Amino acid sequence: MRVKFNNAYEQTNAKTNVEFLSTKSTSQSDVWIINGFATREVVELKEDDELFCIKRGVLPLREALEAMMSARHTPKVHERLKDACVAVCGLGGLGSHIAIMLARSGVGKLKLIDFDVIEPSNLNRQAYRVEDLGKLKTEALQEQIASINPFIAVEIFSVKIDESNIQDLLAGADIVCEAFDSALAKAMLAQNFHKHFPKTTLISASGLAGYGNSNTVQTHKITHNFYVCGDLVSGAKPGNGLMAPRVNICAGHQANLVLELLCEGL
Repeated sequence: MRVKFNNAYEQTNAKTNVEFLSTKSTSQSDVWIINGFATREVVELKEDDELFCIKRGVLPLREALEAMMSARHTPKVHERLKDACVAVCGLGGLGSHIAIMLARSGVGKLKLIDFDVIEPSNLNRQAYRVEDLGKLKTEALQEQIASINPFIAVEIFSVKIDESNIQDLLAGADIVCEAFDSALAKAMLAQNFHKHFPKTTLISASGLAGYGNSNTVQTHKITHNFYVCGDLVSGAKPGNGLMAPRVNICAGHQANLVLELLCEGL
């Protein structure tokens, strides 16, 4: 039978994952994975099962690292995500975390768009560090992503997106995430995006300020290719600021929807 081990196909007469991986690994600390699931319990092997053995504390060769980083994915997901391009407009509390989640998930290309620099008030909810203060958000996030997943192609645009440059900046994206703080910027993109990209999905956000009420943050399908994540009512205002947990919940909704849409049909 043919199985895929550490990203390379080979033939085996083994009947189970334990029988097969026992020939590859002698240490009890090694991580055994079959079809995205880490287990040392006996699982019957089937044709084209995907298996990994990851040795703890050992940095693998670069050509093996990418495969091992995706070892916990559901089979075939990595290949689908690797071929995708997602644009993130705005790299604040929403956008910075969306980009990092997509990078960790293995989306092959990210287009990151923001004109702003990092300031102290950003650190309560955005994916930046004290040492990033004063840097352009695009450049700081590009550095972070390179340290998390060096196999992601990251294209940055340190400009303000508006009606005049939407088409140039977002060309080639399979899905676009709107992650602006400004209500005017959100409205501008929502009103103009599908004029240029009628077949491309836009995932926006509205209503994520404050804390508590986690389950009121939901994903809303507005049209066949336009979604809004949030509770649709909780805007930032005096006495109701933007807090990391609720912002991250909404960012998670947006990133999760990206994966769902990209992996349709698997």
